[in-house]
Amino acid sequence: MALIVHKYGGTSMGSTERIRNVAKRVAKWVRAGHQIVVVPSAMSGETNRLLGLAKELSANPSARELDMIAATGEQVSSGLLAIALQAEGLESVSYAGWQVPIKTDSAFTKARIESIDDARVRADLAAGKVVVITGFQGVDPEGNITTLGRGGSDTSAVAVAAAMKADECLIYTDVDGVYTTDPRVVPDARRLSAISFEEMLEMASLGSKVLQIRSVEFAGKYRVPLRVLSSFTPWDIDLAEEAKSGTLISFEEDEKMEQAVVSG
Repeated sequence: MALIVHKYGGTSMGSTERIRNVAKRVAKWVRAGHQIVVVPSAMSGETNRLLGLAKELSANPSARELDMIAATGEQVSSGLLAIALQAEGLESVSYAGWQVPIKTDSAFTKARIESIDDARVRADLAAGKVVVITGFQGVDPEGNITTLGRGGSDTSAVAVAAAMKADECLIYTDVDGVYTTDPRVVPDARRLSAISFEEMLEMASLGSKVLQIRSVEFAGKYRVPLRVLSSFTPWDIDLAEEAKSGTLISFEEDEKMEQAVVSG
């Protein structure tokens, strides 16, 4: 039995049908005997919609209040996913960042995670529950809700995996891995089966949007193995096949890395 963190992006969570498919995929992993923590993003387009409402009321809205508003997107998707998991016959509970708690500094709209108290999550996992934790957000020392900035759900997932000493953090997205360059621009771009943290950081700094750069830095610092894979493969794909799909991001001494020239 492994402890695995699943992270699902906004496109993967973009409708109730897609959320249902995520729940079926997670249920497959649970029924194979694994403990699963899920960190979802808000439904695609929801954060922009919420922030747009604030901008309609003020040209210069308070950063604190923007965080209060933006954080609700992930709370909705997390609650919906917990309901979908329960409909699959699993015990599941969702938590906002402040309930875990995920503790951050007070830099509203761009906060940094300082620590995570994993006691509540571990107790739920021990009781056989699937735990869903909102990405993108936390709580500062004064009890204010904070958000981590764009792409913050990736960082949340990696931070949770680090705190829980998870065996792996799976980043499910709308692409099937990391490519040597953008396959939409270069048709013969090649998907990498494995890449080092250093190479992934270089790609992120050159503009690759597969992973948020802070999440890669966090994973490298705390040695969290990451795997980028597609959430749009059929949910009932063989588990062993899924577990080896996509791109593994790890340390070169941990894995025999694919030797590839990475172009920006």
